[in-house]
Amino acid sequence: MTQSIALITGGSRGLGRNAALHLARQGVGIILTYLSREDEAAAVVAEIEALGGKAAALRLDAGDTAQFDRFAGELAETLKTVWGRDRFDFLVNNAGMGINAGFAETTEAEFDALVNVHLKGVFFLTQRLLPMIADGGRILNVSSGLARFSMPGYAAYGAMKGAVEVLTRYLARELGPRGIAVNVIAPGAIETDFGGGVVRDNPEVNAYVAGNTAMGRVGRPDDIGQAIASILTSQAQWMTAQRIEVSGGMYL
Repeated sequence: MTQSIALITGGSRGLGRNAALHLARQGVGIILTYLSREDEAAAVVAEIEALGGKAAALRLDAGDTAQFDRFAGELAETLKTVWGRDRFDFLVNNAGMGINAGFAETTEAEFDALVNVHLKGVFFLTQRLLPMIADGGRILNVSSGLARFSMPGYAAYGAMKGAVEVLTRYLARELGPRGIAVNVIAPGAIETDFGGGVVRDNPEVNAYVAGNTAMGRVGRPDDIGQAIASILTSQAQWMTAQRIEVSGGMYL
């Protein structure tokens, strides 16, 4: 049986790393991208190889569309060299960055940076890689609970994620004839270094989130990594165009 292969953008740290490891444990080959920390990416590859899996890491600035042709060429070479294939099965558009600024204080430069990574990058990277995604494959975009509920300081970020959720439905409609399922996962507040690690490291923020979550605690990286692996490797291929929130019931 041919091994499934997943491409995870921003897979060297945080939720992307966690998802890569969970998928690898289920026998999925992993290609992850990193922006600047090659050492972190190499560590994830080594960890996957220690599990008996196959993995590779490629550099990519997900907010710079000028890099996408080069990246696609490197991806094609990696697929051929490591797996002897010219297509991969799962695309996880996970790369991201956060800006915490009130609406009145958000600058145009901050807004543009968010657009480039979270919307423009997702749109055009997916477009560029379409010929390399296997028919019957799956695309999973990453949104946020902040596209459903609102918190001061995240107007621009939440707006980008809302746009990604709409884009997901359009992709599902247009790629359906190829049997490609396209869904979006929306994590709640998770204990990672995202946003300066505020949810993880600030006891007051952590307690506030836990108090407003049905399951009574803040999310952990494993909660999201397991969910991503489940969505991609399950038999639910008929599920497409769906928003799956994984927040433990935050702000119900």
